[in-house]
Amino acid sequence: MARYSKNPNTPSAEDKALDRFTELMIDKIKSINHDWEKPWFTEGALVWPRNLHGRRYNGGNALMLMLHAEKEGYRLPVWCTFNSIQRDLNPQQKGSEEREAVHVLKGEKSFPVFLTTFTVIDKDTKERIPWEDYKKLSNDEKKQYNVYPKNQVFNVFNVAQTNLQQVRPELYAKLEEQCVVKLPEQKGEVFSFPVIDAMIDNNAWVCPIRPEQQDRAYYSVSKDHIVVPTKEQFVDGESFYGTLLHEMTHSTGASSRLGRLKACTFGDDNYAREELVAELGSALICQQNGVQKHVKGDSAAYLKSWLKELEESPDFIRTVMSDVKKATAVINYRMQDVSQQLENGQTVQPYSEEQAVFDPTLPPEEVPFKEVPKVEADEKEEIAAMGLPPKKSEAQLEDEIQSKGFRR
Repeated sequence: MARYSKNPNTPSAEDKALDRFTELMIDKIKSINHDWEKPWFTEGALVWPRNLHGRRYNGGNALMLMLHAEKEGYRLPVWCTFNSIQRDLNPQQKGSEEREAVHVLKGEKSFPVFLTTFTVIDKDTKERIPWEDYKKLSNDEKKQYNVYPKNQVFNVFNVAQTNLQQVRPELYAKLEEQCVVKLPEQKGEVFSFPVIDAMIDNNAWVCPIRPEQQDRAYYSVSKDHIVVPTKEQFVDGESFYGTLLHEMTHSTGASSRLGRLKACTFGDDNYAREELVAELGSALICQQNGVQKHVKGDSAAYLKSWLKELEESPDFIRTVMSDVKKATAVINYRMQDVSQQLENGQTVQPYSEEQAVFDPTLPPEEVPFKEVPKVEADEKEEIAAMGLPPKKSEAQLEDEIQSKGFRR
């Protein structure tokens, strides 16, 4: 299936990684196709993938690591590179008693993740500045620089593929404590999601959310608002929030935001693709917060279409992963802002255009997996939020996208 490489006879590391991602997604969709009321992720996978230092993987990597962990039956969502095992788990300790080294078990195979790094170069002086400094610049100041993203593939192992539990039981126990599933609050028999509730009540999402006593859930492109049935109309709170997050994911694609929504006809390929982005995006946000997300009833109609695209189109998985990553970044950014206000005892402020941060983790110039000029980057610029711990020193959619699939 490796059809991304310039030389089809020698598939690149990216080719191989995308092939594995495609195979995983096909397996997952086929399993749901047999029983479309199954959740996207089982309860055992309800913890966000992270590295040894607790740094979380981004949306696309997280999605694939969760699918892989679920398939292999890994209990802890903790991943590490071969080098990080040597550096962080087997440090040289002078004068201390030697102990057995942590190592990857014989016969275990790694899993690929993508690491996006950035080289930032002044248009006039050709001097480089660190990526972290670039992010602090104003929008006008950023126009002075060219940003070159570079995508690399790193191979990671789950801690279950090492002897960590046997030789460092105290550290393994600590990781278990850190990875306990934190479920949403439950009032009586109904889940409560305070951050989302505050967004609804205080108009703190990027567009108005209107729970109404009716039987449809949709994002209206022309009116730029979300309409959902009231929570009481759903079989449980998880179904309500899963459906709402599906529509919130759609709303990130408006032309004034990520510009993902394209003119399409109900049921065509573009519409089906957007449904997959919304399903995966909402599933990731739900999973991150301990909520099981089931496939929406009307989205289940697209299962065969998704399988066809995955099997026939080499670009499908990477563009979907890119859009899921960006959409979940927007939702997480807003949720973190509202959560901070709640923790500080503040009144949650309505959303305003001044707060607009769409795609907060990437520069506007980046197109993930795009071929870019090869520019050598300083080592500090090679540190990003996926896979490697930091150094110690450091539209129109037929007017409305409708969702009738909440479970009653």
